[in-house]
Amino acid sequence: MTEDITKKREDHLSWDEYFMGVAMLTAERSKDPNSQVGACIVSSDHRILSMGYNGFPAGCSDDEYPWAREGDELSVKYTYVTHAELNAILNFRGGMSSLAKATLYVTLFPCNECAKAIIQTGIRNIVYASDKYAKTPSTLASKRMFDSAGVSYRKYEPSGRRVSLDL
Repeated sequence: MTEDITKKREDHLSWDEYFMGVAMLTAERSKDPNSQVGACIVSSDHRILSMGYNGFPAGCSDDEYPWAREGDELSVKYTYVTHAELNAILNFRGGMSSLAKATLYVTLFPCNECAKAIIQTGIRNIVYASDKYAKTPSTLASKRMFDSAGVSYRKYEPSGRRVSLDL
């Protein structure tokens, strides 16, 4: 039996699967022992513009800063860590106007501080994998700001497809 190569392959990744996969793979770069978050910014013509993951700012050794979740403000990670979304924005090497109308794929719904940066850069769409902090003031504030600024957001709906990479 000969293979029919006159038709295109139908089982390719969708754009959502592809870009959320990139965000999930990017999250694997995080050294945070509790939360690995990844982000991928994509242009309206499906080009990856930038990526980021949660971690300490460049030049701040992850061996010298705390990874603790509890304690006084100067001994917990939250005071020092840059979130994946902000890292993706800061890692972008083009002019900020190039982010206008872009889509941000992110593994965790953005906090209120990242929401401000997202809005200011002109990103207009958010696709998120998890909203585990949906009831927190930070997330509620994010959604309120997104709604006011006309930034759409939707939950990523996995297809159930299993993809494995042997790295």
